[in-house]
Amino acid sequence: MFGMFKKAVSDAAEKATGLDLDGDGKTSDGGLLGGLGDMVMPASQAQDLDDGFDMPVSDCTGNKKSLFVGINYFGSSAELRGCLNDVENMKAFVTSNYGFSDDPAHMRVLTDDQSGSSSPTRDNIIAGMRWLIEGAQPGDSLFFHYSGHGGTQQDDAPESDEIDGQDETLIPVDYQSNGVIVDDEIHQILVAPLPAAVRLTAVMDCCHSGSIFDLPYSYRVNGSLEVQETDNRKAAIEAALKAGKQLIDGDKLGAAMSAGSAVLSLLGPKSQPSRPVVIRKSLADVIQFSGCKDEQTSADAHIGGQHTGAMSWALITAFEQNGHSQTYTQLLGNIRGLLQSKYTQVPQMSSGHKMNMTNTQFIM
Repeated sequence: MFGMFKKAVSDAAEKATGLDLDGDGKTSDGGLLGGLGDMVMPASQAQDLDDGFDMPVSDCTGNKKSLFVGINYFGSSAELRGCLNDVENMKAFVTSNYGFSDDPAHMRVLTDDQSGSSSPTRDNIIAGMRWLIEGAQPGDSLFFHYSGHGGTQQDDAPESDEIDGQDETLIPVDYQSNGVIVDDEIHQILVAPLPAAVRLTAVMDCCHSGSIFDLPYSYRVNGSLEVQETDNRKAAIEAALKAGKQLIDGDKLGAAMSAGSAVLSLLGPKSQPSRPVVIRKSLADVIQFSGCKDEQTSADAHIGGQHTGAMSWALITAFEQNGHSQTYTQLLGNIRGLLQSKYTQVPQMSSGHKMNMTNTQFIM
């Protein structure tokens, strides 16, 4: 019975996407290009993508919700010391300075000194992400803070959005039994469903976190503390076209694969060297601060007599030293300035669509 169900699900998903999900060398509609149909993005269109610069942005005067995840991995060989402190420090920061409430209707805290629904398991973290964006409306401000381990793994999805072939991952407390959370999942849950004019600010204090949200635009600080903007979509497009791969509109693929996550989990990942490359975009103003580049680690530090994540400490300290009227690029530069003399990690900032980060004041 299960085999018949699995085949039925596989055929339905293959018909919707044109992808060989079960690895039998064929698809239900007779081929990749036929099934993808209007999801394929012509090269001419890909070279002239809307950067979203004129999209409406949130004024952050609406509803405010926050999700905090801190994992020290107590008793494990990879135990950390500062993650729970990071959560407490960041909670105090956003409630004191940006009007976030700590009542259960507006704030969830998942730490591994708690149990049950407050433990940072894979299921609880994903449920928290869904709760965070539920009911989001224009003008709302959402905040997500993660302090714990991050990792990488080979990107084996039938469609890919990773130039380096690696997915970035979050490591829940129960990762050994229930697995990690992949960047593709994070994007599908937290970023893709958000409407325009909603602000989601994320601080990811973990290793390999540079592109953990799979956002189109990245901002990096060089050795002279100058901020450089990169359109990640263009880099992905150039690499895909050079390799002769198809380009897929991420929005259309997401709609066609409404049940895709369950299907892929059921059938298992299939490595396909010729798989198409997905070009993602975002309607909401999603802004991610990460502790390091994808290939780097983030420090679990001891600063001022307290164990803390270096990124969480640097962000709060940048505001304490420079006030709350900083632009986004000024803030990123000040964070980098605090870290560069002591740590090799290079903090990153990413956004869901093009924004004037040089002249836009940080708000939440």
